[in-house]
Amino acid sequence: MLMSDSPVIEAIYGRRSVRQFLDGAVARDSVMEALKAACWAPSGLNNQPWRFAIIWDSESKNALGALTRYSETIKTAAVLVVVFLDRDASYERTKDCQAIGACVQNLLLSLHAMDLGAVWLGEILKNGERVVELLKLPDRLELMAVVAVGLPAHRNQKSHRRPVEELIVLEK
Repeated sequence: MLMSDSPVIEAIYGRRSVRQFLDGAVARDSVMEALKAACWAPSGLNNQPWRFAIIWDSESKNALGALTRYSETIKTAAVLVVVFLDRDASYERTKDCQAIGACVQNLLLSLHAMDLGAVWLGEILKNGERVVELLKLPDRLELMAVVAVGLPAHRNQKSHRRPVEELIVLEK
């Protein structure tokens, strides 16, 4: 079997960031299933340093949108999944940040598999402390990402990648 015949590889190649959403609800069960898949990401010593805030209400989305230049994406999403590093669960920051990256990738791929649109927003990180304050969360949580989720307005996003040979710095 060629790897390109694998549904996992197909999902990796086919998933695109979706920034425009249709009006419409996303089922809570779908979000919870995607979060469950996200939590199966690898983490050192299985410490699972990720924590989530799930934001459905317009008032909170509008307030979060004011903290980023991607406010329209945040405001029009059906739901936001705000991802944090729990410093109390962390024992090695770099490793734990990598684990959270894997967690977010699992989340994005799961949402894609459910025909939902999503985008990983990082520009809001510059206001991470304000996000924690706005959501009235404990200081031990550090913002890592906001994932906007909704019904995709379209699926015509295009992308490209450099040839892998350009990215290899050493092969012995």
